[in-house]
Amino acid sequence: MFTHSSIQMCVVQSFTCLVVTKAVLRTSLNQFGNVEKVQFIPNYTESRSIPRCAFVEIENSKQAKQIVSEMGNFPFMMSGMPRPIRARAAEMEMFDDHKRKPGRKIKFRCLDPQDPDFKVAKELKLLTKKHAAESSFVLKYFLSQVQLAQEEKLANQQAETLKANYEKYELIEGVLNDGSANRIIT
Repeated sequence: MFTHSSIQMCVVQSFTCLVVTKAVLRTSLNQFGNVEKVQFIPNYTESRSIPRCAFVEIENSKQAKQIVSEMGNFPFMMSGMPRPIRARAAEMEMFDDHKRKPGRKIKFRCLDPQDPDFKVAKELKLLTKKHAAESSFVLKYFLSQVQLAQEEKLANQQAETLKANYEKYELIEGVLNDGSANRIIT
């Protein structure tokens, strides 16, 4: 359970990357400060259990603020590739075990088919199912295809950059080995 003082040291990470695990997230964020705890938020809108957000508790609030500002300004590198990740400071209401507002209760009741609210409830139920199906489709097809294309493009760019840097180092090494650098200096 998170306490009020530890909330100030928490960051909420939301991501679309499918390869995020606690170990990967912890390793990636340890470059900004010491990660105390990582807790994934269950995604209740999907039939599959793919986490979309995580609470990350950092050693102190200064490091947590630094993570939030860094995520907004620079691409986040995870597993050697930049990933689309958003970060924001955590708030007490974001946690499952937070204190409820006094006097606020959730009430429910069963409706008869003749009840005027029955039609509205049925429409909301169908709309919820439709949204879940659309979300699942986007996650399964569109997002994975777009992400794979972006990762492939990035991998090609990184390979080209690596090849160019290797050729530069080979050229510099050749100049140093054949004595051309010494002749230029003198």
